[in-house]
Amino acid sequence: MSAGAETFKNYINGRWVGARSGAMMESVNPATGEALGLVPRSGPEDVEDAVRAAAEAFPAWRRTPAPRRAEILFRAAERLVARKEELARLMTREMGKVLAETRGDVQEAIDMSYFIAGEGRRLHGYTAPSEMPQKAAYCVRAPLGVVGIITPWNFPVAIPSWKIVPALVCGNTVVFKPASYTPLVGLKFVEIFEEAGLPPGALNIVTGPGQGVGDALVAHPQVRVVSFTGSTETGLRLAEQCARVGKRISLEMGGKNAAIVMPDADLGLATDALIWSAFGTSGQRCTACSRIIVHKAVKADLADQLVERAKRLRLGDGLEPDTDVGPVVSGAQLDRIHQYVQVGRQEGARLLVGGSRAQEGALGRGYFYTPTIFDRVGPRMRIAQEEIFGPVTDIIETESFESAVTVLNESRYGLSASIFTRDINAAMRAIDDIDTGIVYVNHGTIGAEVHLPFGGTKETGNGHREGGLQVLDVFSEWKAVYVDYSGRLQRAQIDRE
Repeated sequence: MSAGAETFKNYINGRWVGARSGAMMESVNPATGEALGLVPRSGPEDVEDAVRAAAEAFPAWRRTPAPRRAEILFRAAERLVARKEELARLMTREMGKVLAETRGDVQEAIDMSYFIAGEGRRLHGYTAPSEMPQKAAYCVRAPLGVVGIITPWNFPVAIPSWKIVPALVCGNTVVFKPASYTPLVGLKFVEIFEEAGLPPGALNIVTGPGQGVGDALVAHPQVRVVSFTGSTETGLRLAEQCARVGKRISLEMGGKNAAIVMPDADLGLATDALIWSAFGTSGQRCTACSRIIVHKAVKADLADQLVERAKRLRLGDGLEPDTDVGPVVSGAQLDRIHQYVQVGRQEGARLLVGGSRAQEGALGRGYFYTPTIFDRVGPRMRIAQEEIFGPVTDIIETESFESAVTVLNESRYGLSASIFTRDINAAMRAIDDIDTGIVYVNHGTIGAEVHLPFGGTKETGNGHREGGLQVLDVFSEWKAVYVDYSGRLQRAQIDRE
Protein backbone atom coordinates (compact mmCIF):
# COMPACT_ATOMS: atom_id res chain seq x y z
CA MET A 1 0.00 0.00 0.00
CA SER A 2 1.21 3.53 -0.79
CA ALA A 3 1.71 5.72 2.24
CA GLY A 4 -0.25 8.96 2.18
CA ALA A 5 -2.77 7.88 -0.47
CA GLU A 6 -6.27 9.34 -0.04
CA THR A 7 -8.74 6.96 1.56
CA PHE A 8 -12.36 6.41 0.56
CA LYS A 9 -15.32 4.61 2.12
CA ASN A 10 -18.37 2.55 1.20
CA TYR A 11 -21.78 4.24 1.07
CA ILE A 12 -24.36 2.31 3.10
CA ASN A 13 -27.72 3.62 4.32
CA GLY A 14 -26.82 7.21 3.51
CA ARG A 15 -23.49 7.13 5.37
CA TRP A 16 -19.88 6.81 4.23
CA VAL A 17 -18.39 3.95 6.22
CA GLY A 18 -15.28 1.78 6.11
CA ALA A 19 -15.21 -1.99 5.83
CA ARG A 20 -15.95 -3.68 9.14
CA SER A 21 -12.58 -5.44 8.96
CA GLY A 22 -10.75 -2.17 8.36
CA ALA A 23 -9.02 -3.75 5.35
CA MET A 24 -8.18 -1.55 2.36
CA MET A 25 -7.09 -2.07 -1.23
CA GLU A 26 -5.34 0.19 -3.71
CA SER A 27 -6.51 1.74 -6.97
CA VAL A 28 -3.65 2.25 -9.45
CA ASN A 29 -3.24 4.27 -12.64
CA PRO A 30 -2.43 1.70 -15.39
CA ALA A 31 -0.55 4.31 -17.44
CA THR A 32 1.90 5.31 -14.74
CA GLY A 33 1.70 2.88 -11.82
CA GLU A 34 0.69 5.79 -9.56
CA ALA A 35 -1.48 4.95 -6.54
CA LEU A 36 -4.71 6.93 -6.83
CA GLY A 37 -6.34 6.03 -3.52
CA LEU A 38 -7.31 3.39 -1.00
CA VAL A 39 -10.83 1.93 -0.83
CA PRO A 40 -12.43 -0.61 1.52
CA ARG A 41 -11.58 -4.23 0.87
CA SER A 42 -15.03 -5.27 1.96
CA GLY A 43 -16.37 -8.70 2.83
CA PRO A 44 -19.69 -10.54 3.26
CA GLU A 45 -20.43 -8.67 6.50
CA ASP A 46 -20.37 -5.35 4.63
CA VAL A 47 -22.65 -6.79 1.96
CA GLU A 48 -25.01 -7.85 4.74
CA ASP A 49 -25.14 -4.27 6.04
CA ALA A 50 -25.79 -2.87 2.57
CA VAL A 51 -28.52 -5.37 1.70
CA ARG A 52 -30.23 -4.78 5.04
CA ALA A 53 -30.21 -1.03 4.39
CA ALA A 54 -31.62 -1.52 0.89
CA ALA A 55 -34.34 -3.88 2.16
CA GLU A 56 -35.38 -1.43 4.87
CA ALA A 57 -35.48 1.46 2.38
CA PHE A 58 -37.50 -0.48 -0.20
CA PRO A 59 -41.07 -0.04 1.16
CA ALA A 60 -40.84 3.77 1.26
CA TRP A 61 -39.03 4.02 -2.07
CA ARG A 62 -41.53 1.68 -3.74
CA ARG A 63 -44.42 3.84 -2.51
CA THR A 64 -42.77 7.05 -3.75
CA PRO A 65 -44.66 7.93 -6.95
CA ALA A 66 -42.61 7.10 -10.01
CA PRO A 67 -42.62 10.72 -11.27
CA ARG A 68 -41.10 11.80 -7.93
CA ARG A 69 -38.45 9.09 -8.19
CA ALA A 70 -37.71 10.31 -11.69
CA GLU A 71 -37.23 13.90 -10.54
CA ILE A 72 -34.34 12.77 -8.33
CA LEU A 73 -32.82 10.88 -11.26
CA PHE A 74 -33.19 13.96 -13.44
CA ARG A 75 -31.28 15.96 -10.81
CA ALA A 76 -28.61 13.25 -10.87
CA ALA A 77 -28.31 13.73 -14.62
CA GLU A 78 -27.84 17.46 -14.06
CA ARG A 79 -25.10 16.75 -11.53
CA LEU A 80 -23.42 14.43 -14.04
CA VAL A 81 -23.40 17.28 -16.55
CA ALA A 82 -21.81 19.61 -14.00
CA ARG A 83 -19.16 17.06 -13.00
CA LYS A 84 -18.56 15.49 -16.42
CA GLU A 85 -14.96 16.66 -16.81
CA GLU A 86 -14.02 15.71 -13.24
CA LEU A 87 -15.40 12.18 -13.69
CA ALA A 88 -13.84 11.79 -17.14
CA ARG A 89 -10.37 12.74 -15.94
CA LEU A 90 -10.62 10.43 -12.93
CA MET A 91 -11.77 7.60 -15.21
CA THR A 92 -8.82 8.09 -17.56
CA ARG A 93 -6.45 7.97 -14.59
CA GLU A 94 -8.10 4.88 -13.09
CA MET A 95 -8.68 2.64 -16.14
CA GLY A 96 -6.62 4.21 -18.91
CA LYS A 97 -8.73 5.05 -21.93
CA VAL A 98 -8.21 8.43 -23.57
CA LEU A 99 -10.04 11.51 -22.37
CA ALA A 100 -12.29 11.79 -25.41
CA GLU A 101 -13.58 8.30 -24.67
CA THR A 102 -14.06 8.86 -20.95
CA ARG A 103 -16.02 12.01 -21.70
CA GLY A 104 -18.18 9.87 -23.95
CA ASP A 105 -18.56 7.32 -21.15
CA VAL A 106 -19.94 9.99 -18.80
CA GLN A 107 -22.12 11.41 -21.58
CA GLU A 108 -23.68 7.99 -22.05
CA ALA A 109 -24.63 8.00 -18.37
CA ILE A 110 -26.10 11.48 -18.79
CA ASP A 111 -28.12 10.32 -21.79
CA MET A 112 -29.33 7.21 -19.98
CA SER A 113 -30.32 9.17 -16.89
CA TYR A 114 -32.33 11.72 -18.86
CA PHE A 115 -33.95 8.99 -20.96
CA ILE A 116 -34.94 6.76 -18.05
CA ALA A 117 -36.01 9.70 -15.88
CA GLY A 118 -38.52 10.43 -18.65
CA GLU A 119 -39.94 6.94 -18.20
CA GLY A 120 -40.88 7.84 -14.63
CA ARG A 121 -43.80 9.75 -16.14
CA ARG A 122 -44.89 6.62 -18.01
CA LEU A 123 -43.64 3.20 -16.88
CA HIS A 124 -46.23 1.91 -19.29
CA GLY A 125 -48.47 -1.01 -18.62
CA TYR A 126 -51.44 -1.48 -20.92
CA THR A 127 -55.20 -1.89 -20.91
CA ALA A 128 -57.12 -4.52 -22.86
CA PRO A 129 -60.78 -5.37 -23.28
CA SER A 130 -62.10 -8.06 -20.97
CA GLU A 131 -63.95 -11.04 -22.39
CA MET A 132 -66.66 -10.47 -19.73
CA PRO A 133 -69.10 -7.54 -19.57
CA GLN A 134 -68.66 -4.84 -16.92
CA LYS A 135 -65.12 -5.86 -16.18
CA ALA A 136 -61.88 -3.92 -16.63
CA ALA A 137 -58.57 -5.59 -17.49
CA TYR A 138 -55.15 -3.98 -17.41
CA CYS A 139 -51.58 -4.56 -16.26
CA VAL A 140 -48.96 -2.51 -14.42
CA ARG A 141 -45.29 -2.80 -13.55
CA ALA A 142 -44.28 -3.59 -9.98
CA PRO A 143 -40.77 -3.34 -8.49
CA LEU A 144 -38.94 -6.47 -7.39
CA GLY A 145 -37.10 -5.35 -4.24
CA VAL A 146 -33.35 -5.28 -3.64
CA VAL A 147 -31.23 -5.42 -6.80
CA GLY A 148 -27.57 -6.50 -6.81
CA ILE A 149 -25.52 -4.81 -9.53
CA ILE A 150 -22.01 -5.95 -10.56
CA THR A 151 -20.21 -3.99 -13.27
CA PRO A 152 -16.88 -4.13 -15.17
CA TRP A 153 -14.03 -1.64 -15.35
CA ASN A 154 -14.08 -0.75 -19.04
CA PHE A 155 -17.18 1.52 -18.83
CA PRO A 156 -17.23 2.37 -15.13
CA VAL A 157 -19.89 5.10 -15.37
CA ALA A 158 -21.90 4.19 -18.47
CA ILE A 159 -22.60 0.56 -17.59
CA PRO A 160 -23.61 1.28 -13.96
CA SER A 161 -26.01 3.90 -15.31
CA TRP A 162 -27.62 1.32 -17.62
CA LYS A 163 -28.50 -0.73 -14.54
CA ILE A 164 -28.82 1.58 -11.52
CA VAL A 165 -31.02 4.25 -13.09
CA PRO A 166 -33.67 1.84 -14.50
CA ALA A 167 -33.65 -0.17 -11.27
CA LEU A 168 -34.33 2.97 -9.24
CA VAL A 169 -37.01 4.43 -11.50
CA CYS A 170 -38.92 1.14 -11.28
CA GLY A 171 -38.97 1.46 -7.48
CA ASN A 172 -36.23 -1.00 -6.52
CA THR A 173 -33.37 -0.34 -4.14
CA VAL A 174 -29.79 -1.16 -5.10
CA VAL A 175 -26.54 -2.58 -3.77
CA PHE A 176 -23.76 -1.82 -6.25
CA LYS A 177 -20.37 -3.56 -6.50
CA PRO A 178 -18.05 -1.73 -8.91
CA ALA A 179 -15.08 -3.44 -10.55
CA SER A 180 -11.99 -3.74 -8.37
CA TYR A 181 -9.92 -1.86 -10.97
CA THR A 182 -12.25 1.19 -10.94
CA PRO A 183 -13.66 1.65 -7.43
CA LEU A 184 -13.00 5.39 -7.24
CA VAL A 185 -15.14 6.14 -10.28
CA GLY A 186 -17.92 3.97 -8.84
CA LEU A 187 -17.81 5.82 -5.52
CA LYS A 188 -17.93 9.20 -7.25
CA PHE A 189 -20.87 8.02 -9.36
CA VAL A 190 -22.83 7.10 -6.23
CA GLU A 191 -21.89 10.46 -4.71
CA ILE A 192 -23.81 12.06 -7.59
CA PHE A 193 -27.04 10.40 -6.42
CA GLU A 194 -26.42 11.45 -2.85
CA GLU A 195 -26.07 15.05 -4.05
CA ALA A 196 -29.30 14.67 -6.05
CA GLY A 197 -31.25 13.81 -2.89
CA LEU A 198 -31.73 10.06 -3.19
CA PRO A 199 -32.99 8.83 0.20
CA PRO A 200 -30.70 6.76 2.44
CA GLY A 201 -30.60 3.06 1.61
CA ALA A 202 -32.01 3.42 -1.90
CA LEU A 203 -28.50 3.13 -3.40
CA ASN A 204 -25.55 1.56 -1.59
CA ILE A 205 -22.03 0.79 -2.81
CA VAL A 206 -19.62 -1.80 -1.44
CA THR A 207 -16.10 -2.04 -2.89
CA GLY A 208 -14.01 -5.18 -2.84
CA PRO A 209 -13.05 -8.31 -4.77
CA GLY A 210 -15.49 -10.60 -6.50
CA GLN A 211 -14.96 -13.47 -4.07
CA GLY A 212 -15.60 -11.40 -0.98
CA VAL A 213 -18.29 -9.02 -2.23
CA GLY A 214 -19.72 -10.21 -5.54
CA ASP A 215 -20.40 -13.78 -4.46
CA ALA A 216 -21.96 -12.64 -1.18
CA LEU A 217 -24.21 -10.21 -3.04
CA VAL A 218 -25.39 -12.86 -5.50
CA ALA A 219 -26.02 -15.40 -2.75
CA HIS A 220 -27.89 -13.09 -0.37
CA PRO A 221 -31.50 -14.29 0.03
CA GLN A 222 -32.91 -10.74 0.13
CA VAL A 223 -31.40 -9.82 -3.24
CA ARG A 224 -34.23 -10.47 -5.67
CA VAL A 225 -32.47 -9.81 -8.97
CA VAL A 226 -28.83 -9.64 -10.06
CA SER A 227 -27.59 -7.61 -13.02
CA PHE A 228 -24.08 -8.56 -14.14
CA THR A 229 -21.75 -7.44 -16.91
CA GLY A 230 -18.44 -9.27 -17.26
CA SER A 231 -16.84 -12.42 -18.56
CA THR A 232 -18.89 -15.33 -19.85
CA GLU A 233 -17.22 -17.73 -17.45
CA THR A 234 -18.13 -15.66 -14.40
CA GLY A 235 -21.60 -14.87 -15.70
CA LEU A 236 -22.49 -18.52 -16.27
CA ARG A 237 -21.24 -19.40 -12.79
CA LEU A 238 -23.42 -16.70 -11.25
CA ALA A 239 -26.39 -17.82 -13.33
CA GLU A 240 -25.99 -21.33 -11.95
CA GLN A 241 -26.00 -19.96 -8.40
CA CYS A 242 -29.13 -17.94 -9.05
CA ALA A 243 -30.90 -20.84 -10.77
CA ARG A 244 -30.57 -22.99 -7.66
CA VAL A 245 -32.76 -20.56 -5.70
CA GLY A 246 -34.96 -19.28 -8.53
CA LYS A 247 -33.38 -15.83 -8.52
CA ARG A 248 -33.64 -13.63 -11.59
CA ILE A 249 -30.34 -12.66 -13.23
CA SER A 250 -29.59 -10.45 -16.21
CA LEU A 251 -26.30 -11.22 -17.96
CA GLU A 252 -24.26 -9.23 -20.47
CA MET A 253 -21.10 -11.20 -21.18
CA GLY A 254 -18.55 -11.76 -23.91
CA GLY A 255 -18.28 -10.96 -27.59
CA LYS A 256 -16.21 -11.94 -30.62
CA ASN A 257 -17.55 -9.27 -32.91
CA ALA A 258 -17.00 -9.25 -36.65
CA ALA A 259 -17.26 -6.84 -39.55
CA ILE A 260 -17.85 -7.99 -43.13
CA VAL A 261 -16.21 -5.92 -45.89
CA MET A 262 -17.68 -6.52 -49.36
CA PRO A 263 -15.96 -5.73 -52.70
CA ASP A 264 -18.09 -2.61 -53.24
CA ALA A 265 -17.34 -1.14 -49.80
CA ASP A 266 -15.91 2.34 -49.28
CA LEU A 267 -12.50 1.18 -48.03
CA GLY A 268 -11.61 4.56 -46.58
CA LEU A 269 -14.74 4.55 -44.44
CA ALA A 270 -14.19 0.90 -43.53
CA THR A 271 -10.61 1.63 -42.44
CA ASP A 272 -11.68 4.56 -40.25
CA ALA A 273 -14.43 2.51 -38.63
CA LEU A 274 -12.40 -0.67 -38.14
CA ILE A 275 -9.43 1.09 -36.57
CA TRP A 276 -11.83 2.72 -34.10
CA SER A 277 -13.71 -0.54 -33.50
CA ALA A 278 -10.59 -2.64 -33.01
CA PHE A 279 -8.39 -0.26 -31.01
CA GLY A 280 -10.73 2.15 -29.22
CA THR A 281 -10.49 1.59 -25.44
CA SER A 282 -7.36 -0.45 -26.33
CA GLY A 283 -9.72 -3.14 -27.64
CA GLN A 284 -11.21 -3.58 -24.17
CA ARG A 285 -14.86 -3.44 -25.20
CA CYS A 286 -17.35 -6.27 -25.35
CA THR A 287 -18.28 -4.79 -28.77
CA ALA A 288 -14.70 -4.44 -30.07
CA CYS A 289 -14.15 -5.68 -33.62
CA SER A 290 -11.75 -8.61 -33.33
CA ARG A 291 -12.62 -10.28 -36.66
CA ILE A 292 -12.51 -8.55 -40.06
CA ILE A 293 -14.10 -10.81 -42.66
CA VAL A 294 -13.10 -9.34 -46.01
CA HIS A 295 -13.75 -10.38 -49.60
CA LYS A 296 -10.58 -11.55 -51.33
CA ALA A 297 -11.04 -8.94 -54.08
CA VAL A 298 -10.29 -6.09 -51.66
CA LYS A 299 -8.39 -7.85 -48.90
CA ALA A 300 -4.91 -6.70 -49.89
CA ASP A 301 -5.95 -3.05 -50.24
CA LEU A 302 -7.84 -3.06 -46.94
CA ALA A 303 -5.02 -4.80 -45.10
CA ASP A 304 -2.50 -2.22 -46.36
CA GLN A 305 -4.69 0.66 -45.21
CA LEU A 306 -5.33 -0.91 -41.80
CA VAL A 307 -1.63 -1.57 -41.19
CA GLU A 308 -0.63 1.93 -42.24
CA ARG A 309 -3.20 3.45 -39.86
CA ALA A 310 -2.34 1.12 -36.98
CA LYS A 311 1.33 2.09 -37.23
CA ARG A 312 0.38 5.75 -36.84
CA LEU A 313 -1.58 5.27 -33.62
CA ARG A 314 0.16 6.95 -30.70
CA LEU A 315 0.29 5.14 -27.35
CA GLY A 316 0.46 7.05 -24.10
CA ASP A 317 -1.26 8.45 -21.05
CA GLY A 318 -4.91 9.06 -21.91
CA LEU A 319 -4.77 12.55 -20.41
CA GLU A 320 -2.26 13.67 -23.05
CA PRO A 321 -4.02 15.33 -26.02
CA ASP A 322 -1.93 13.55 -28.67
CA THR A 323 -2.61 10.02 -27.33
CA ASP A 324 -4.71 7.72 -29.52
CA VAL A 325 -4.52 4.51 -27.48
CA GLY A 326 -4.09 4.25 -23.73
CA PRO A 327 -2.88 1.35 -21.61
CA VAL A 328 -4.72 -1.88 -20.92
CA VAL A 329 -6.07 -2.08 -17.42
CA SER A 330 -3.51 -4.27 -15.66
CA GLY A 331 -0.38 -6.36 -15.86
CA ALA A 332 -2.47 -9.52 -15.84
CA GLN A 333 -4.46 -8.28 -18.84
CA LEU A 334 -1.23 -7.32 -20.62
CA ASP A 335 0.10 -10.86 -20.12
CA ARG A 336 -3.17 -12.38 -21.34
CA ILE A 337 -3.08 -10.36 -24.55
CA HIS A 338 0.54 -11.29 -25.27
CA GLN A 339 -0.19 -14.96 -24.64
CA TYR A 340 -2.94 -14.84 -27.27
CA VAL A 341 -0.58 -13.19 -29.74
CA GLN A 342 1.81 -16.09 -29.21
CA VAL A 343 -1.09 -18.50 -29.78
CA GLY A 344 -1.86 -16.76 -33.08
CA ARG A 345 1.73 -17.16 -34.23
CA GLN A 346 1.75 -20.82 -33.24
CA GLU A 347 -1.50 -21.39 -35.15
CA GLY A 348 0.13 -20.08 -38.32
CA ALA A 349 -1.48 -16.65 -38.56
CA ARG A 350 0.68 -13.95 -40.13
CA LEU A 351 1.45 -10.96 -37.90
CA LEU A 352 1.15 -7.75 -39.97
CA VAL A 353 1.78 -5.17 -37.26
CA GLY A 354 2.20 -4.94 -33.49
CA GLY A 355 2.41 -8.06 -31.39
CA SER A 356 4.53 -6.73 -28.53
CA ARG A 357 4.47 -4.85 -25.28
CA ALA A 358 5.36 -1.17 -25.61
CA GLN A 359 8.07 -0.44 -23.06
CA GLU A 360 10.10 2.46 -24.39
CA GLY A 361 10.39 5.62 -22.26
CA ALA A 362 7.40 6.52 -20.11
CA LEU A 363 5.42 3.63 -21.58
CA GLY A 364 7.53 1.25 -19.52
CA ARG A 365 5.82 2.44 -16.35
CA GLY A 366 2.42 1.31 -17.57
CA TYR A 367 0.58 -1.55 -19.29
CA PHE A 368 0.80 -0.74 -23.00
CA TYR A 369 0.38 -3.11 -25.93
CA THR A 370 0.97 -2.22 -29.56
CA PRO A 371 -2.10 -2.31 -31.86
CA THR A 372 -1.93 -5.74 -33.48
CA ILE A 373 -3.34 -7.12 -36.74
CA PHE A 374 -3.14 -10.75 -37.89
CA ASP A 375 -3.67 -11.93 -41.48
CA ARG A 376 -4.19 -15.44 -42.87
CA VAL A 377 -6.43 -16.29 -39.95
CA GLY A 378 -8.60 -19.39 -40.21
CA PRO A 379 -12.12 -18.97 -38.85
CA ARG A 380 -11.65 -21.86 -36.38
CA MET A 381 -8.34 -20.66 -34.95
CA ARG A 382 -8.40 -19.83 -31.25
CA ILE A 383 -7.61 -16.17 -31.95
CA ALA A 384 -10.71 -16.09 -34.18
CA GLN A 385 -12.97 -17.77 -31.62
CA GLU A 386 -11.86 -16.68 -28.14
CA GLU A 387 -12.31 -13.23 -26.67
CA ILE A 388 -8.91 -11.57 -26.19
CA PHE A 389 -10.13 -8.20 -24.84
CA GLY A 390 -7.18 -6.21 -26.08
CA PRO A 391 -5.91 -4.32 -29.15
CA VAL A 392 -5.80 -7.37 -31.42
CA THR A 393 -7.85 -8.01 -34.55
CA ASP A 394 -7.83 -10.70 -37.26
CA ILE A 395 -8.28 -10.56 -41.02
CA ILE A 396 -10.22 -13.54 -42.39
CA GLU A 397 -10.50 -13.87 -46.17
CA THR A 398 -13.79 -14.92 -47.76
CA GLU A 399 -15.08 -15.40 -51.30
CA SER A 400 -18.77 -14.51 -51.08
CA PHE A 401 -21.46 -12.83 -49.03
CA GLU A 402 -22.84 -16.22 -47.99
CA SER A 403 -19.50 -17.54 -46.74
CA ALA A 404 -18.84 -14.27 -44.88
CA VAL A 405 -22.12 -14.53 -42.99
CA THR A 406 -21.42 -18.19 -42.21
CA VAL A 407 -18.00 -17.34 -40.76
CA LEU A 408 -19.45 -14.46 -38.77
CA ASN A 409 -22.15 -16.65 -37.23
CA GLU A 410 -19.75 -19.48 -36.34
CA SER A 411 -19.04 -18.09 -32.89
CA ARG A 412 -20.23 -18.89 -29.40
CA TYR A 413 -21.00 -15.18 -29.03
CA GLY A 414 -23.55 -12.96 -30.71
CA LEU A 415 -23.24 -9.37 -29.55
CA SER A 416 -22.39 -6.98 -32.38
CA ALA A 417 -21.66 -7.21 -36.11
CA SER A 418 -21.38 -4.93 -39.10
CA ILE A 419 -21.21 -4.96 -42.88
CA PHE A 420 -19.62 -2.47 -45.26
CA THR A 421 -21.34 -2.39 -48.64
CA ARG A 422 -23.06 -0.02 -51.07
CA ASP A 423 -25.53 -2.76 -52.04
CA ILE A 424 -28.82 -2.25 -50.19
CA ASN A 425 -29.86 -5.81 -50.94
CA ALA A 426 -26.71 -7.22 -49.33
CA ALA A 427 -27.18 -4.92 -46.33
CA MET A 428 -30.77 -6.02 -45.79
CA ARG A 429 -29.86 -9.70 -46.21
CA ALA A 430 -27.12 -9.25 -43.62
CA ILE A 431 -29.59 -7.71 -41.18
CA ASP A 432 -31.83 -10.76 -41.67
CA ASP A 433 -29.14 -13.46 -41.56
CA ILE A 434 -26.62 -12.28 -38.97
CA ASP A 435 -27.24 -13.85 -35.56
CA THR A 436 -26.30 -11.02 -33.19
CA GLY A 437 -28.19 -8.62 -30.98
CA ILE A 438 -26.76 -5.55 -32.77
CA VAL A 439 -26.09 -5.04 -36.49
CA TYR A 440 -24.48 -1.98 -38.08
CA VAL A 441 -24.38 -1.08 -41.78
CA ASN A 442 -21.36 0.96 -42.94
CA HIS A 443 -20.12 1.45 -39.39
CA GLY A 444 -17.94 -0.45 -36.97
CA THR A 445 -19.23 -2.79 -34.31
CA ILE A 446 -19.24 -0.21 -31.49
CA GLY A 447 -21.29 2.88 -30.72
CA ALA A 448 -24.58 1.97 -29.01
CA GLU A 449 -27.28 4.56 -28.27
CA VAL A 450 -29.18 4.42 -25.00
CA HIS A 451 -32.72 4.40 -26.40
CA LEU A 452 -32.24 1.10 -28.26
CA PRO A 453 -31.89 -2.30 -26.56
CA PHE A 454 -28.32 -3.46 -25.96
CA GLY A 455 -27.38 -7.12 -25.64
CA GLY A 456 -26.69 -10.25 -27.62
CA THR A 457 -27.53 -13.80 -28.54
CA LYS A 458 -25.95 -17.15 -27.70
CA GLU A 459 -23.35 -16.98 -24.90
CA THR A 460 -23.26 -13.20 -24.94
CA GLY A 461 -26.24 -13.04 -22.60
CA ASN A 462 -29.34 -14.75 -21.29
CA GLY A 463 -32.03 -12.99 -23.28
CA HIS A 464 -32.34 -9.74 -21.33
CA ARG A 465 -31.46 -6.34 -22.73
CA GLU A 466 -30.02 -3.13 -21.37
CA GLY A 467 -30.93 0.25 -22.80
CA GLY A 468 -34.20 1.06 -24.51
CA LEU A 469 -37.56 0.49 -22.86
CA GLN A 470 -36.69 -3.20 -22.75
CA VAL A 471 -34.40 -2.67 -19.75
CA LEU A 472 -37.45 -1.96 -17.59
CA ASP A 473 -38.45 -5.63 -17.93
CA VAL A 474 -35.29 -6.65 -16.05
CA PHE A 475 -36.17 -4.53 -13.03
CA SER A 476 -39.94 -4.87 -12.83
CA GLU A 477 -42.59 -7.56 -12.55
CA TRP A 478 -45.80 -7.54 -14.57
CA LYS A 479 -48.97 -7.45 -12.49
CA ALA A 480 -52.31 -8.23 -14.21
CA VAL A 481 -55.35 -6.50 -12.69
CA TYR A 482 -59.06 -7.35 -13.17
CA VAL A 483 -61.83 -5.15 -11.79
CA ASP A 484 -65.30 -6.70 -11.99
CA TYR A 485 -68.06 -4.14 -11.44
CA SER A 486 -70.94 -6.32 -12.67
CA GLY A 487 -72.16 -7.16 -9.18
CA ARG A 488 -72.32 -10.88 -9.91
CA LEU A 489 -69.93 -13.84 -10.20
CA GLN A 490 -68.51 -14.06 -13.72
CA ARG A 491 -66.28 -16.98 -14.59
CA ALA A 492 -63.89 -16.35 -17.47
CA GLN A 493 -63.83 -19.12 -20.11
CA ILE A 494 -66.83 -20.82 -18.43
CA ASP A 495 -69.75 -18.38 -18.44
CA ARG A 496 -70.32 -17.92 -22.16
CA GLU A 497 -73.62 -17.06 -23.77
